[in-house]
Amino acid sequence: MSLRVFNTLTRQKEPFQPIEEGKVKMYVCGPTVYNYIHIGNARAAVVFDTVRRYLEYIGYEVTFVSNFTDVDDRLINASKERGESVPEIAERFIKAYREDVGALNVRPADVHPRATETIPEIIAFIQKLIDKGYAYEAGGDVYFRTKKFRDYGKLSHQSIDELKVGARIQVGEHKEDPLDFALWKAAKPGEIKWDSPWGEGRPGWHIECSAMVEKYLGNTIDIHAGGQDLTFPHHENEIAQSEALHGQIMAKYWLHNGYLNINNEKMSKSLGNVILVRDLIKAYDPNVVRFFILTVHYRHPINFSDDLLKSAAQSFERLRITHLNLRHRLEKSADLLEEEKEKVWTAKTDEFRRRFKEEMDDDFNTANAISVLFDVAKEANVILQDKNSSRQVLQAYLDLLDEFANVLGLTLKQDVVLDEDIEALIKRREEARKMKDFATADRIRDELKAKGVILEDTPQGVRWRRI
Repeated sequence: MSLRVFNTLTRQKEPFQPIEEGKVKMYVCGPTVYNYIHIGNARAAVVFDTVRRYLEYIGYEVTFVSNFTDVDDRLINASKERGESVPEIAERFIKAYREDVGALNVRPADVHPRATETIPEIIAFIQKLIDKGYAYEAGGDVYFRTKKFRDYGKLSHQSIDELKVGARIQVGEHKEDPLDFALWKAAKPGEIKWDSPWGEGRPGWHIECSAMVEKYLGNTIDIHAGGQDLTFPHHENEIAQSEALHGQIMAKYWLHNGYLNINNEKMSKSLGNVILVRDLIKAYDPNVVRFFILTVHYRHPINFSDDLLKSAAQSFERLRITHLNLRHRLEKSADLLEEEKEKVWTAKTDEFRRRFKEEMDDDFNTANAISVLFDVAKEANVILQDKNSSRQVLQAYLDLLDEFANVLGLTLKQDVVLDEDIEALIKRREEARKMKDFATADRIRDELKAKGVILEDTPQGVRWRRI
């Protein structure tokens, strides 16, 4: 089975065939950097980081671009409320974003363009749309003529007539039609601004992504992705702008992740249930948060609750314990299996690899891929019970766990240095056991447990792990 992806544009799974063999151009809409990111933002970051990782795993060279919207209405409003400049606010929250998604093991994009650094390209893009009759200047603003683009609505699968219902021209706007949207906004007193052929102003929200895609990836790309909430109007408007200008499709495949709910309710400021990532990762291992996000297929809604996250933490801990057990046996075991038996285990690891790829090839089904990961751990635990397990087999299963975990962006290995006091207690316990002073040994075990350290006595010696 080769990779198939669900294309929002066609509403069906399609075989993945990039424009250029062996290479993938991928653009993911990034955050508007006026505040700290919430768990919903994190889902998109984790999901498409995993997509990128899997594409590289199966041999593609991926060019990954994800923008920062560092000027828009929300940033301007935040600037007024906080008495800071727009660039100051943007810089602070870009730094915070990098920290938060970095903790979730999201790799930086190859390019992280900013709207404020793309102003010349945005202005040139808008001017070309005006020259082609797709855009017009009115009162210092520039708008896109939506009706002129015949395919408008094809991504969200809505007709022009459906979209017109509820469309209004706001006070101060100079649109020809309620469906027209702003490409350039005239500056109001005190606002951040740039010079343009239409007067001082700033770009509209949608135009920046079209200009960035063109600048860094070209007229047509392989994958354009983001949250489901961006399908309309943002991605719909991007398509209109880019395809009107270039006369060719903007992206072959449009991928959108589903919504995230909090305790079965939509996450929103009005409900007061917005969970910031930086708060969440203080309470939970960031690896557990990422693991939890990937236990649900990316297109499906995901429900968040403390109980569900605690359950995910317990499941993830099982994987880590298996990983730890394998490492421990490798350090203590040097015996070898017969060659024929070892070939049996090798065949099993190849089968696990086939199954993992089969699940991920089915529209990046991380939920089922994680099930394969647990099956690998289950088989590894069987091998760990075999006193005659060989170093080669143990290493093969350890490598397989790491291989799959790396594709999913998860870290199973924990390298924690024990405090000197804890090291001394472990040494004292070992001495007590040698002296057959089991009461003291048990007391020390309980003391260590209270400090969050679990000791396990194995045939290969004492082993410890943190709770």
